[in-house]
Amino acid sequence: MKTPRKTIALTLSAAALALAGGSAALADNHGRTKADANGDGRVTLAEMQSHATAMFARMDANSDGVIDAADRTARQAARFAAMDADNDGEVTQAEMQAAGEARRAQRQARQQERMAERRTKMAERGAARFARLDTDGSGGLSQAEMAPAREARGDRGERGDRAERRGKRGDRMGRGGRGGQAMGGMMLRMADTDQDGAITRAEFDSAIATRFARVDADGNGAITAEERQAAHAQMRTQMRERMQQRRAGQAQQ
Repeated sequence: MKTPRKTIALTLSAAALALAGGSAALADNHGRTKADANGDGRVTLAEMQSHATAMFARMDANSDGVIDAADRTARQAARFAAMDADNDGEVTQAEMQAAGEARRAQRQARQQERMAERRTKMAERGAARFARLDTDGSGGLSQAEMAPAREARGDRGERGDRAERRGKRGDRMGRGGRGGQAMGGMMLRMADTDQDGAITRAEFDSAIATRFARVDADGNGAITAEERQAAHAQMRTQMRERMQQRRAGQAQQ
């Protein structure tokens, strides 16, 4: 007997989102992607597969090589056990509060770590930018050396505003809500090729390779930021069309 599709979609939505090379699962709010292991702005198939391997391992809670409803049950059991500090089979209000505080502390620690990494990268980029502008190597910038930088900032300003608006729309579509559910369902159907309500490692890897090939528009073996943005736009268009078709069908009923 097959597990109901709605249950499977809820169980596997995070894994399904991971299959979307340009989804919120792989890109942060600044357009960079976690799959870009060496930080060169391009994602190779090897990098994407490595990132996906770690994602699959996290989702495969019982380590049976398949992502299915059993993994959701295992994660729920693990969360309950973590809250049940005295192992008496029940969670008290105090234990729930303690678990909530621990989660908040972990989130804060992760945020601080990301901020520290971001500051370090910004400092590195700033030093490299200064070195490029300091064409005579004097250790200081003249008016003539600073002029190109001012012009470049002006050109980037308008493009940056447009990119930020697109990024915010993409984040809303990729995280939670109807957009996230629609994307999760679409990617789930792509991965679950035999429609048995479970995603094997082979199906997962095949979906990753297929997704990579689609996003790698020029077929050069690496996905650029521009190709990711184009994939975002295409996916949002497809989701909007599916949602419109669904609404039209509901209106006719």
